[in-house]
Amino acid sequence: MAPTAIRLCCAAFRWTPVVFISAIVVWSYYAYVIQMCILTVDSVTEKVLYLLLYHPLLVMFVWSYGKTIFTPVGTVPKKFYLPHQDADKLMRETNEEAQKNILIEFARNSNLPVQNRTHSGAPRYCEKCRCIKPDRCHHCSVCGTCVLKMDHHCPWVNNCVGFTTYKFFVMFLGYALVYCIYVALTSLKYFISFWSKGINHNMGHFHVLFLFFVAVMFGISLISLFGYHIYLTVKNRSTLESFRSPIFQSGPDKNGFSLGKYNNFIEIFGENKKLWFIPVFTSSGDGVTYPTRTVDLDSDGLLADRQRWMEEGDLDSNITNGANKMSSSNQNLITSLQE
Repeated sequence: MAPTAIRLCCAAFRWTPVVFISAIVVWSYYAYVIQMCILTVDSVTEKVLYLLLYHPLLVMFVWSYGKTIFTPVGTVPKKFYLPHQDADKLMRETNEEAQKNILIEFARNSNLPVQNRTHSGAPRYCEKCRCIKPDRCHHCSVCGTCVLKMDHHCPWVNNCVGFTTYKFFVMFLGYALVYCIYVALTSLKYFISFWSKGINHNMGHFHVLFLFFVAVMFGISLISLFGYHIYLTVKNRSTLESFRSPIFQSGPDKNGFSLGKYNNFIEIFGENKKLWFIPVFTSSGDGVTYPTRTVDLDSDGLLADRQRWMEEGDLDSNITNGANKMSSSNQNLITSLQE
């Protein structure tokens, strides 16, 4: 284990991107509100209009960013953790098939709702946390724990993006993009004016010029990132799942959790339309179980029994129909012989 001083230094260093983004936002507020709107814009109507539109957008941007940073990640319920005796037995076992049987037996006895498998067909197991991973759960080496529906660990928020934070992260990207576009469009006129007149020693002009450059630069980078996560939302995939398809009993299926574009959106943003674009948690489910379009018979004994019953019923029906046809044919043959 690393010394306490080193761990504290690493923890402090991980906050550097968050401090950087926060500093940029604070400076952009000063440059836009003070230097541009108050000291540069001459029209009172234009000042009021700019400020009235700017502040609600800033609030939503900062609110969603803060929620992404400070919302705790979803952790694995206790029932997924192996008892010490079983975990030690699993670690000592060298045979892969025996390890698989241990995990399957524990999952069945504990009634764990897991559908995702490894390539060998065993429930996914985290050696560091000593637990069976719920569906879509992965271990984050930075957070040091298994995270429910982990998408990725984002250094810009110093937090894992997963079940509890994904809506906030998408909203943060969206509001950040709109913020950059708004600032760039409203400052464009003054940027062109200052640039065409030549650079002078007025620091206010430097603030407005740099504000436009920063807004455009961040806006361009956010377009692709926001667009990619909108694509993942409507497909109901995480970033990890887009690179490695989840494995079900029927095999890998990158669309296994997809329920249609609208239902996929509802799973992230909730059914209450009034809260869709407000940074409050409204995602559906518990982060452990997810509806799928792939049927896993091992995870639903009743469904398995029903399917077997239907198959047996079809077989009995086919046998009965065949017997009836044979009886009818024999009867026709006897009648013709008698004639």
